Amino acid sequence: MGGQSGCISTLWTGKKRQSGRHFVPNLTIGAPVVSSLREHTEAVLDCHLMVTNPEDYVGPLKDAGADIFTFHYEATEHAEKLCREIKDAGMKVGIALKPATEPDEALHALIDAGLVDMMLVLTVEPGFGGRKFQSAVMPKVAALRKKYPQLDVEVDGGVGPATIDEAARAGANVIVAGTAIFNAPDPSKVISHLRTSVENAA
Repeated sequence: MGGQSGCISTLWTGKKRQSGRHFVPNLTIGAPVVSSLREHTEAVLDCHLMVTNPEDYVGPLKDAGADIFTFHYEATEHAEKLCREIKDAGMKVGIALKPATEPDEALHALIDAGLVDMMLVLTVEPGFGGRKFQSAVMPKVAALRKKYPQLDVEVDGGVGPATIDEAARAGANVIVAGTAIFNAPDPSKVISHLRTSVENAA
């Protein structure tokens, strides 16, 4: 879902690439699937790479038509260089943080320099769906929102009708939801609920 950048009414399509050298045990999709999706939609394709070698995928995902390239801060020692490569490729930059990772001075410097378009805060350890939302991560979301009012702040992990209000109140304006939507009797109703909660908290 969109946010501060003017996309509040847009449903983003997030594709999780859990591949490359293993940052997580599960492997899912890659650039060929993103390319196939791009042929059929103008929706925002937000690619969350759970890999230890995100630098290797800038070119392939650019060519596939990705809009946002989100990598794990924990997965690279060259975050600034990678951010610049992503920007130069014409994609927006997202940086993901595992639940235990707090933003450090170097990360704040990247945001302050305009090299980061979105922060993704995971409320669960990455790699598997259907896990329980961790409220303890919400202060991190709130701190990012307070310091960077115009930054897109995304939350992923256990987000659904029972937890969306807490995430939205903390300042999340981009939401990732999988299990809550795909396991729902009426997925469109759940999507509407999530969107309305984010809009009401804005």
